[in-house]
Amino acid sequence: MRHTTACGHPHGQWLTAAGLAWLLLSGAAQAAPQAFTVLNETGQPLPQAVVSVITAKGEKANGAGTVVDMGQRNRQFTPTVVAVPVGGAVNFPNYDTVRHHVYSFSNTRKFEIKLYSGTPAAPVVFDKPGTATLGCNIHDGMIGYIHVVDTPFYGVTDAQGRLTLDVPAGDHKVRIWAPAMGEAAPPVEFNLRTGPAATYRVKG
Repeated sequence: MRHTTACGHPHGQWLTAAGLAWLLLSGAAQAAPQAFTVLNETGQPLPQAVVSVITAKGEKANGAGTVVDMGQRNRQFTPTVVAVPVGGAVNFPNYDTVRHHVYSFSNTRKFEIKLYSGTPAAPVVFDKPGTATLGCNIHDGMIGYIHVVDTPFYGVTDAQGRLTLDVPAGDHKVRIWAPAMGEAAPPVEFNLRTGPAATYRVKG
């Protein structure tokens, strides 16, 4: 990777990545929250991107007891992207008046919930990192993604491409994944040192 100064900012760095542009704004020193803004390659905010931080100490996720919802509403998965830690589980409540048939053939987690209404009796557990692409066997236009991370420090960007994570002070690695990358592509990865505010741009 080539490191130079970006936009005249004394702490800026340009990093090379495959076809995507990301903007990272780190927070204050110590254990203060780290604020991230993720941009696409045209410089627009990128919602529903998963940001995860691999700390210098290598803390692993303990997702036991973590359960999140990925519903179906208006024949769409809502939200389209869900992030969970390894060992976490996902519920698939159906809010529509029609039945859905949710499935994934992805290596991260293969499963199938045949035609149903309401909420299935048991959530689906995701026990290894990676991305599972979801579909509905009845409605071809439905697609969703579950991104599984092996760290307790993660989240999904909002409509403005923003996310704030509480990260311990230190030298860490940031990983960013977005649906446009598909499930086979590894996340974009670069270094993060918590401390004074800095701007990092990753440009393809």
